[in-house]
Amino acid sequence: MDRGRKNVPISLQVIGRIQTPFVEATGTPIQSVYAQGAKGQVIVADSFAGALDDIEGFDRIWLVYWMDRATAFQPRVVPYRDTRERGLFATRSPCRPNPIGMSAVRLVRREGCILHVIDIDVLDDTPLLDIKPYVPEFDAHPSAKEVPCLPARVVVIDALCDGCGVCAAACPHQAISMIARDKCEAAAGRAGRHE
Repeated sequence: MDRGRKNVPISLQVIGRIQTPFVEATGTPIQSVYAQGAKGQVIVADSFAGALDDIEGFDRIWLVYWMDRATAFQPRVVPYRDTRERGLFATRSPCRPNPIGMSAVRLVRREGCILHVIDIDVLDDTPLLDIKPYVPEFDAHPSAKEVPCLPARVVVIDALCDGCGVCAAACPHQAISMIARDKCEAAAGRAGRHE
């Protein structure tokens, strides 16, 4: 390893912006799997138009982006799906030394330099760094091991609700899973609306 290269600055180029309905962290899905149909647009700079050729052949794509509104780096955090403090690199927390995020979203269609996507879990106007195709053979590892933690805080919203969003807003970790929401909405038939 060339020791002289250790401290060479790295520069990144923003290649576009991600547009979503989420303007603040509260209410933004914590992962694309929880976004369940949230729509967005990936606006790629015209100078990269040729790099988008053939992207339509993929159902899913990876968006790599700069989390420009993330809080400062913290070496230990309590992840969304847990109650115990963990080392940052064992979590998906956004407060990283280099706040680079990645999301696997569904590609609906391309219109020139605009990619229409769903299942987006990114704040509006996030700087885009890269796009990569999602290839199940390379990217899916269903038998991979992970640190045991709580399920997606189902207990937080496992209350009587009719889908009005109050329980979603009340969840301090925004970890609403669709399973929990289904339970919540199913319970609505047994109770009235909460105020």
